[in-house]
Amino acid sequence: MTVLSSRPAQPVDPGLVSIALEVAGRLANDASDVIMATAGRGVRPDSGESPFDWVTDTDRTLERHTRRVLTKEFPSIPVFCENSDDGNAPTDSEFRWVVDPVDGTANYTAGMPWCAYSLALVDRWGPVVGVVADPYRSQIYAAARGRGMRANGTPIRLTERQGDSLVVCTEMTRTGPWAGMGEFISTAATAGTGVRVLGSKCLAVAQVALGHVAAAVLHGYHEWDVAGAVSLAVESGAVVLDRRGEGAQLPVDGLLVAAPEAADEVLGWWQSALQVDS
Repeated sequence: MTVLSSRPAQPVDPGLVSIALEVAGRLANDASDVIMATAGRGVRPDSGESPFDWVTDTDRTLERHTRRVLTKEFPSIPVFCENSDDGNAPTDSEFRWVVDPVDGTANYTAGMPWCAYSLALVDRWGPVVGVVADPYRSQIYAAARGRGMRANGTPIRLTERQGDSLVVCTEMTRTGPWAGMGEFISTAATAGTGVRVLGSKCLAVAQVALGHVAAAVLHGYHEWDVAGAVSLAVESGAVVLDRRGEGAQLPVDGLLVAAPEAADEVLGWWQSALQVDS
């Protein structure tokens, strides 16, 4: 996973940010249209070891379209995609684009209304621009460093009451439940909080940014899974930590995104679960 500097994020050329937001927004709208036109309608994934490894024709179509547009508009910035690039996206370039054409492919294939398109422009400090298409809710979420977050153009900012949500999200790894996941769920339940595993890391983090859930815990992830949604979360006022409680926008060691008032408690559940399992 790409190691990012823990120093404060640096400002970026406003012109680049504006153009990146505009192009990313167009791509997100395109993706939303394609996903809604094809989801659950005879789509067949490639054979693989599990649904977590499925790649559909829609993934490939959106990846090609995204790469083609970004390469034309930003020829000096490399593009990394989930389905054609192994691992994460370390690079010596100042910026990189990372895209997940369909996050939640198993849901998409089944016609379950919970999947997303995620696109982010990233530098060494974290996401500069992030856009997430939530097709089933007809929403485009967008954020840029220092410019805040918007949902279909409406500004979104977390408030104190949103740390009191009775719901926390997490996701399984590609091989199944993460070590300590059962203990984490039990601890949260004892505290009166439900844990939801809905099948999209991107949307799990986005729900924190939107104030719908108190936190999202991801024991493991790829950069393209969450970079767009982390941009939303940071700009809405959420806290982003690794499993040790250290701050970094795309941490190497797991990911906790939380409303500020909920961060310490949920981090404690996570750390305790890991200790019990070890």
